[in-house]
Amino acid sequence: MTIKQLSETLINQIAAGEVIERPASAAKELIENALDAGATRIEIATAGGGKALLRVSDNGSGMEQADLELAIKRHCTSKISDTLDDIRTLGFRGEALPSIGSVARLSIASRRVGSAGGAEIAVAGGKVLHLRPAAANPGTIVEVRDLFFATPARLKFLKTEKAEAAAITEVVKRMAIAFPQVRFVLSGSDRSTLEFPATGDDRLARMAQVLGKDFKDNAIELDAEREDVRLTGFAGVPTFNRGNSAHQYAFVNGRPVQDKLILSAIRGAYAETIPSGRYPIAVLSITLDPALLDVNVHPAKSDVRFRDPGLVRGLIVGAIREALAREGDRAATTGADGMLRAFTSGFQPGWRPSAPNAPWTPEASPSRPYQPAATNGYGFRERPQAAFDGLTMPTARAESTPSVEPMHPEEPVRFPLGAARAQLHENYIVAQTDDGLVIVDQHAAHERLVFEEMRKALHSKRLSSQVLLIPEIVDLPEEDCDRLMVFADELGELGLAVERFGPGAIAVRETPAMLGEVDAQGLIRQLADEIAEWDTASGLAAKLEYVAATMACHGSVRSGRRLRPEEMNALLRQMEATPGSGQCNHGRPTYIELKLSDIERLFGRS
Repeated sequence: MTIKQLSETLINQIAAGEVIERPASAAKELIENALDAGATRIEIATAGGGKALLRVSDNGSGMEQADLELAIKRHCTSKISDTLDDIRTLGFRGEALPSIGSVARLSIASRRVGSAGGAEIAVAGGKVLHLRPAAANPGTIVEVRDLFFATPARLKFLKTEKAEAAAITEVVKRMAIAFPQVRFVLSGSDRSTLEFPATGDDRLARMAQVLGKDFKDNAIELDAEREDVRLTGFAGVPTFNRGNSAHQYAFVNGRPVQDKLILSAIRGAYAETIPSGRYPIAVLSITLDPALLDVNVHPAKSDVRFRDPGLVRGLIVGAIREALAREGDRAATTGADGMLRAFTSGFQPGWRPSAPNAPWTPEASPSRPYQPAATNGYGFRERPQAAFDGLTMPTARAESTPSVEPMHPEEPVRFPLGAARAQLHENYIVAQTDDGLVIVDQHAAHERLVFEEMRKALHSKRLSSQVLLIPEIVDLPEEDCDRLMVFADELGELGLAVERFGPGAIAVRETPAMLGEVDAQGLIRQLADEIAEWDTASGLAAKLEYVAATMACHGSVRSGRRLRPEEMNALLRQMEATPGSGQCNHGRPTYIELKLSDIERLFGRS
């Protein structure tokens, strides 16, 4: 078979398959070009989910006519010179515009700042239609129509217009978070207008624009550095979580990325604090020397490779855990909002008296408690209220009445979790704080306290192990054996004793006693895979912590146990002194806080 040179158009169409996967990919490339040109205002317009129209306008530095002619040719760029070791721009490959022009109808109108006039070039299916002078404002307008008309097979793999429009919205959100000093406007016939005004140096204000105002109230600031790698950003408190990972944003040297190492580090940092199936909200920005980073992994530039991935992962996990230990035990504001909604939804605004002169009955009183059918006798109905029979009812009579002493008049309420005032349904502790009240789930709270004590014991000494009567021999590739032996001492501290057993085999002589009967073969293979992927053997420690969490669940104060006031206050004080006590081992909140101002809103006093 004879080898021949492919045509320039076909080469560009092949490249477009990697660079431009969907309309959102084209939007990303064009927005990156605008940002690299120094734009402070970027407007994006779409139609048909970006398939029919994608227009990106900016007020950047603009281009001359000669620049436009080169811009649509492959590997022509103004952003790098002779090396890939010092990339400080979002784009650098010189592939985006020729790739788009080869599969769509592309027009670019631009005028350099300070130039007397502008120019315009049009390309369709890889062929230049015209290059001519044109009237234009300073900056650039790139318009893409009929995306993939030249490669109809690609159209079949696109999603619905609504899904493609949503993908473009996600791209704009990521860019907006990365560049708070730039104003972004996203509009079109297929969407409602979305605008992100510039916030300058106030990055948290821009995050609130994108993630919602609740994020600002539930975010913990991050600022950590290790060996010239710096991590900044914000992480949400564990109780402020979502049903997917779409609200996790990562940036490396200002570049939005979706790197699996970073996402895995976020997941590891929130281990034991987030319920299964829920995901934390985080915005992380990593800054390091460009020479320690490879952004040329894929044409889409969404993946990066770090020279020292273990350092980056450790920095992320350590910084987030330190921040959570410092501030993460506060309850999310959304918990109080949910409680307020639960209270207000319990009233029946449509109630009317049955008859104007009817005799008074508890059932007809406008002040009666709400009694939904689903309560089955719980809530504020008569049977639970029987516990208050010993209290003196309010009266307007003048004769003296016995007074009811508060639970602990001398107990201060200025502690973060306040002073215990009551226990409801033998599981919920109600505490009064200086500016509101706190409701604590006693079982969930004590479960976390017991677990933290057990975890502290795990890390303070070498764990006990059980010696196998006959060592378990695990056959592995030679490279996996070498990796495992690097971590032999670390595994030994966790009660797993391993040693080489000839070429291509590992002998397991001891296993952690805490795990009981264990599948040594499966455990060793899992650890080998983990070390190969992440250069760490944290999986065994995670298994041990899981066992500790299970034991803590069964060894904590059970629901239904009546506590004395001093026991309740002791539990509150211990929670205040224990990191991570805001969530149980399963990630559920251990307490909900309601401010006095929220309570006053319920009674119309605010």
